[in-house]
Amino acid sequence: MFSLTGERLARLREAMPPEIIRQTCMGLEKESLRVACDGGIATTPHPRAWGAALTHPWITTDYSEALAEFITPPLASSDAALDFLADLQSYAYRLLDGEFLWATSMPCILAGEQGIPIADYGNSNLGRMKHIYRVGLGWRYGRVMQVIAGVHFNWSLPDSFWPAYARLLGETDADALRNDAYMGMVRNLQRIGWIVPYLFGASPAVCKSFFADGTSPLSVFDEDTFFEPHATSLRMGDIGYQNKKEDGLGIQVCYRDVKAYAQSLLHAVTTPADAWERIGIKVEGEYRQLNANLLQIENEYYNTVRPKQVPGCMEAPAVALLERGVRYVELRSLDVDAYHPLGVDGTQLRFLEALMFSCLLADSPGLSGDELLEINENILRVAHRGREPGLKLRCCGNPVRLYDWGKHIMDAVMPVAEFLDSLHGSHDYEDAVDDQLHKLLNVDLTPSARMLDEMGERGESFYQFARRLSTTHHRYFRERALASEKLDEFDRLVEQSFVDQARLEAADDRDSDRFFADYFAQTHQAIAAQETTKE
Repeated sequence: MFSLTGERLARLREAMPPEIIRQTCMGLEKESLRVACDGGIATTPHPRAWGAALTHPWITTDYSEALAEFITPPLASSDAALDFLADLQSYAYRLLDGEFLWATSMPCILAGEQGIPIADYGNSNLGRMKHIYRVGLGWRYGRVMQVIAGVHFNWSLPDSFWPAYARLLGETDADALRNDAYMGMVRNLQRIGWIVPYLFGASPAVCKSFFADGTSPLSVFDEDTFFEPHATSLRMGDIGYQNKKEDGLGIQVCYRDVKAYAQSLLHAVTTPADAWERIGIKVEGEYRQLNANLLQIENEYYNTVRPKQVPGCMEAPAVALLERGVRYVELRSLDVDAYHPLGVDGTQLRFLEALMFSCLLADSPGLSGDELLEINENILRVAHRGREPGLKLRCCGNPVRLYDWGKHIMDAVMPVAEFLDSLHGSHDYEDAVDDQLHKLLNVDLTPSARMLDEMGERGESFYQFARRLSTTHHRYFRERALASEKLDEFDRLVEQSFVDQARLEAADDRDSDRFFADYFAQTHQAIAAQETTKE
């Protein structure tokens, strides 16, 4: 069971310069479905007023042309990240014409697979690659699950932390320590990953139109809504975007260390899969997928948390990890908070900061195959039944009550919250942990419970509930003041994005087939280099 190593925290308190940890970086990626005034998914192109989705650094699209993604740079506090996100969304809302952004993770009214437009990134080879990858996702897993929205939280310690931390621990290789610590953090975040959908899950219900034939294994809430009575996050459950065929397809990602992790991803993106070969790659001159391998590219592998490195121009993510190690960790299991205009708030992020730091400082043994199965089962159990009285999860092969495990996690995180408060001269982190403890004591305080209670009290379907809050958020952002210098900066980025896209398209000197072959050659070269190293 997750437990904090107090000695490491004590050494940080005694000897780590406070200004170093104050430079911890945080960033957000928030997805929002663009919706037409009639309540269906928007079929119009990504708004030109928002810039080119391929090259704008902060406003782009995810799977669908209608699934907007708002990205912040890495910033020195969660409040700074939230402020940047608020400015981005204020800018975007001002430029929407007759449409609005959906307030929840689960989508609006859908009209089947073909009613979901796949994101288009222009005529450059890079743009075509991003589009074809998404076409492949549709063929492999279906389009509907790809328009579920979420929030990703990126977290990293400053470069100056690692030499200082190495000295505290008596280590000599700060880069090796950084990689080992981040990978240990990833393993621990998976072990206790169920706590995130329990505390912050906000998708206990879904519009019936999500299911093409109108039937579902879920329960019926009303004539327009399916739900689960004790669900926290259907997004993280069986109906969400998962690599459901992982066992049959042989995708086995190893979390032992960064090298093993990257190599397992390289194996998956270079190994053919019979199931995907049956789809075909290029049929009658049109691409259906980038390749027929276990994964088209590394991003296709879904997990709740990822170790990340910023890739260079046309560099594969796994190759970047092999070359330069882990730069930051991305937590991907957050639902969009329907009650907050930003989809996430400061209390939530401060708790996650303390949780992630705790996971980095704690001991982290390797993950066995049995433990990975437990992790997946715990996530599904909490997603569908997390508020069920007396619910038990599995830890190290033994049943354990969700409340008991959750209380153990809070007890481990609180000392880190107190440490962070001491650095910032506040009680905000301790208060954030206390808020989450209250949700363990009273499930009615969780977002998922509040949503279902409110829908029942108001006689609303999921659609009516989500549209009401979407309208409220729309009004908030349209009325929110945006500083003139921010407005000028965002206008400049829009114009620059079109210049950058045009430059990419003009610079193409190969056809798409050759471009794709050259891109994937780097993964084969990386595998060959690793084999040579073994010899």
